[in-house]
Amino acid sequence: MGDMYKLQKEAKKIKKELGKIHVFAESDGVKVTVNCEQEVLAVEIVDEAVLGQAKRIEKSMLDATNRAMKKSQQVAAEKMKSVMGGMPGMGGQ
Repeated sequence: MGDMYKLQKEAKKIKKELGKIHVFAESDGVKVTVNCEQEVLAVEIVDEAVLGQAKRIEKSMLDATNRAMKKSQQVAAEKMKSVMGGMPGMGGQ
């Protein structure tokens, strides 16, 4: 039972760390930044030439958001791998 508590404590620690890790993706002049808890932190238009093109910006925002979320999922999965590996039935004993 102590091992489970230790694993839960470790998982909470990693979750806190994930909130501090920021990843971003850019698509057609739009940059989206998310943390690895998959919260969108910022949406920026980095190419002023696209300002008058609402439909293109919407598509770029969607694309950049999805790319940034995927990156955050990859980082989170990598960080959690060490904790999940120690849990019975999750790749552990």
